Amino acid sequence: MNTALFQFLRELRENNQREWFQANKKRYDALLGEYSGQLQQLIDRIAAFDPEIAGLNAKNCIFRIYRDIRFSPDKTPYKTHLGAYIAVYGGKASNYAGYYVHLEPDEAFLSGGIWCPPPPLLKKLRQDIYDNMDEFLEIIENKHFKAVYPALEGGMLKRMPAGFPTDYAHDHILKHKDFVVSSARPDAFFCTGDWIEQAAEVFRILQPFNRFLNYSAGELYGKA
Repeated sequence: MNTALFQFLRELRENNQREWFQANKKRYDALLGEYSGQLQQLIDRIAAFDPEIAGLNAKNCIFRIYRDIRFSPDKTPYKTHLGAYIAVYGGKASNYAGYYVHLEPDEAFLSGGIWCPPPPLLKKLRQDIYDNMDEFLEIIENKHFKAVYPALEGGMLKRMPAGFPTDYAHDHILKHKDFVVSSARPDAFFCTGDWIEQAAEVFRILQPFNRFLNYSAGELYGKA
């Protein structure tokens, strides 16, 4: 399965240089091609419970391994993880809630939701969550959901955003700048023969969360 891919990423972490990567480029391309095929299978399984995902191409979901170092003090040229974002309307380029697979030695995880939404979308998400808090809580506090996705993650404001009561009981939710959840997984999870089926089940539990967020996104972008 993906044992060789994790090994490549471990070696890249120790040899994050263009010379090493170019010398191992054919190896990386082969591993990426194999993984892309697996990801396509995962997309097809997700589409069984989230039909909007149907037809998405894995190649449009996998992020490039090359880092943008133009404005970064860290000049290492390559990421030491492989990320893929499975989402309607563009895969990795989508502003919609989706399903994210993160392969990184000792730090792998599955996650979803909306990370770093543009300001208009963030404003609408907060308002819609506030207006439908009971429904939102029913999703994130469901025992099966919490067993896999323990808590909302991402950046938070120190104060309540403008327009909401400062004494609101669920202020910690509205202070979020991202609406994402994640489920840490050992490397071995992705190296078993049935990891695709297992990941699909983890994402099936996530689907109501994404559906809630995407209702807001669809209203904003005219694709509800």
